[in-house]
Amino acid sequence: MALLPPGTSALDIGARDGFISKLLADRFADVTALDLRQPQINHPRIQCVQGDITALSFPDDSFDLVFCAEVLEHIPPHLLVTACRELARVAGQYVLIGVPYRQDIRVGRTTCGRCHRVSPPWGHLNTFDQPRLRELFPGLTVAKRTFVGQTNEHTNSLSSALMDLAGNPYGSYAQDEPCGHCGAVLTPPPPRRLWQKVASKAAFVGIGLQRRFVKPHPNWIHLLLKK
Repeated sequence: MALLPPGTSALDIGARDGFISKLLADRFADVTALDLRQPQINHPRIQCVQGDITALSFPDDSFDLVFCAEVLEHIPPHLLVTACRELARVAGQYVLIGVPYRQDIRVGRTTCGRCHRVSPPWGHLNTFDQPRLRELFPGLTVAKRTFVGQTNEHTNSLSSALMDLAGNPYGSYAQDEPCGHCGAVLTPPPPRRLWQKVASKAAFVGIGLQRRFVKPHPNWIHLLLKK
């Protein structure tokens, strides 16, 4: 919220239950809350709409601020450039982006109990650092930047392969997102066999050895971009 610029109108992308939309309504006279399913938010200054980030049904420069946090990491990679282009198009002045920073999406992967295929954690399909975000928003300049939290979670190809072999027993099965392949609800895997326990133990040993050489980095990056 400390990054919010002045203005009268704001678009909240991925509004869900309206938590951020209501905070924006404290600062902006008109707020549009958008999600794939029309949000249900009872507030006099919030208009709820159904929409798709890759094809926004608003004219160019419609909003003083376009707010988009915890969304871009979920966009299919082949649609990511289109989504970012749409955010910049409908923004009259500013775009405020919040995404995981340098996340290793091999950590916390899940194995679906129905199709047995592997998905990234929390439905996160993309990883970002500041240069990547700048590439996605050409022509916009960084007005403000903040980092949030700290982590040293990282793995390696061998450890992630061993964890896949073990059925990813420590994956993010509490997530709301379903399997990215068949759409089934993700559930924790059944009890592991001895060889799977050995595989996951070996994966942890490899991660532990690697952690000695990995510097902590922020969990999240927030960028206020200006046209």
